[in-house]
Amino acid sequence: MASLHFDKAELGNLQYSLQRELLATNRAGGYMSTTIVGCNTRKYHGLMVSSLDELGGEDFVLLSSLDETIIQHKAEFNLAIHRYRDNYYEPRGHKYIVDFAYTPTPTTTYRVGGVVLKKELLWVHSRHQLLIKYTLMEASSQTFLRLRPLLAFRSRHSLSKQNMEADTKSYPVNNGVKSKMYDGFPFLFMQTSKQTEFVAAPHWYNNFVYGEEIIRGYEAEEDLLTTGYFEGELKKGESIIFSASTSEVNTESLNELFNDEITRRSEKTEFLPALKHSARQFLITYQGNRMLTAGYHWYNPRSRETFIALTGCTLTQGLNEDFEHILNHHVTRLKNGFFGEHLAADTSLWFFRTLQALPYIYEKKDIWHKYKDAICQILSAYRSGDTPYGAIKMMDNGLIYAELENTPLTWMRAMVDGKPVTQRPGYAVEINALWYNAICFALDLAEESQDNEFINQWKDMPELVQKSFVDMFYLKDKKYLADYVHNGYVSQDIRPNQLLAVSLKYSPLNYEQKGAVLGCVKDKLFTTRGIRTLSPENPAYVGICKGSHNERENAMCQGTMFPWLLEHYVLAGFEVYGEGFIYQAEDIIADFKGEMLSYGIGSVPEIFDADPPHAPAGAISYAPSVGAILVIQSIIERRNTGLFR
Repeated sequence: MASLHFDKAELGNLQYSLQRELLATNRAGGYMSTTIVGCNTRKYHGLMVSSLDELGGEDFVLLSSLDETIIQHKAEFNLAIHRYRDNYYEPRGHKYIVDFAYTPTPTTTYRVGGVVLKKELLWVHSRHQLLIKYTLMEASSQTFLRLRPLLAFRSRHSLSKQNMEADTKSYPVNNGVKSKMYDGFPFLFMQTSKQTEFVAAPHWYNNFVYGEEIIRGYEAEEDLLTTGYFEGELKKGESIIFSASTSEVNTESLNELFNDEITRRSEKTEFLPALKHSARQFLITYQGNRMLTAGYHWYNPRSRETFIALTGCTLTQGLNEDFEHILNHHVTRLKNGFFGEHLAADTSLWFFRTLQALPYIYEKKDIWHKYKDAICQILSAYRSGDTPYGAIKMMDNGLIYAELENTPLTWMRAMVDGKPVTQRPGYAVEINALWYNAICFALDLAEESQDNEFINQWKDMPELVQKSFVDMFYLKDKKYLADYVHNGYVSQDIRPNQLLAVSLKYSPLNYEQKGAVLGCVKDKLFTTRGIRTLSPENPAYVGICKGSHNERENAMCQGTMFPWLLEHYVLAGFEVYGEGFIYQAEDIIADFKGEMLSYGIGSVPEIFDADPPHAPAGAISYAPSVGAILVIQSIIERRNTGLFR
């Protein structure tokens, strides 16, 4: 299905609706996320999850949910839904849902007898403010609406428990109240566009259960606080807007604000607009810096994911300024040749691949002038081995050797009981493919600028690295690349890392070798939803990524599929087969069009199970995945792979 329309007949079916999660961001680090029926299934769900400067910029769930109740003739109809122990749901408001629309903003329509109520959820861009607009579409008698906020005030990674320290009171403000459960937090201002009565009724609701956390092997029960509820009459055709914000607002302007925000929302019913919208949701501004968050719900901005995803998430839709601002922000964080939040052998080399998109914006001379210091700092650190713990260094053969006990230094970072699942020490194939690409690209820039000092220092390196790479990694009898080489051990595990030696602009392989590598990946690892991280023929292969934390970590790089690797498969395909590869690229896009209605609506997840039916897992919206699919779509449209290589 190519468009984002939902089966109305299935909305009341929890097996259908709880597997579909919506996400909206404010582009300032905060987000709103829940299932399409409003039942939170993760500790990361919430109507208002905000990045708080007061608490170090971490994301905190302030408003977990808002329970709505329709009241007619003193009869109450609760529209909310919560899960408790023993898979018990109460209330069961989902049975009143008759329609759900994802665009232009998440909108749910309820029918209770003769009452039809429409609810529209809207995060305000660049603010920590949520608006929920209720419109009474139909009513045959006097109708009242009750709104009960359920508060958490805790990190998105933790759970709230009933305690004596919480402030259970609310304090009056214009057309509403403000609440702050703990010192150090900002007040949460809850106000309405028209005057309602707030009834103070502090109460802890206990033992909410989040089903996805059970599946992931984590603690899953939470207690939430309500300080009371809003109640007021709503006439047919009338609307009321509920605002939750970290600052007090002028309630008289809420209708105007809502209308202004709605007009800014784009239509996202079709595949490509939805995917581009998803890409823009990763672009955030925090403390004046433009950044790309790696994914939702639990990731922060990270350098490796930024460099992998940035071109796809920005340049494919003309967001050149965002591309540059984010890239430049990371350059300011470069220290002794390395970026990032943890020591890695590949992150600084991915930086060069991101730079390779700049010749389509600037002249090569300008790129060299602007980024020479960063380029030289990185290359020199690798070449000299002046790296943390001396763990990453160039050897006499020109190749990069990386090893640190019990520390994975490649993108395959899964850990179980403090030990890497796939440490891959020594010479890793993708690290050295990236290294060769980095040197060649830097020389290209330097030659364009006639920087003879740099050229003389590095001009002999490509030939040395190319010869050593082929001698080290190419398995002539098997016709593919070793995954890593360490102390004489040659890993013949068939993994996707070898793809980079074909997909990058500068490759150490000849045409025949490229074709052999691509053929191996196609036969053993490729599916239209991602590239397996290990061949199913390997005894260590794990086809399903589920269970406890350790079980999922064990599966993560032992078979589990990553969609972002498809970008490199497609680039490699065009390199080897030329224009004829267009049909395979189109098949990949067609498959993802069918995925847009499930898991993270309108986005692409972090991973898929390696075994059929290839269920989605991990983050519901992952920047490298989204960026990769946008790159593939752009290649199909432009028939030009240059921008992405």
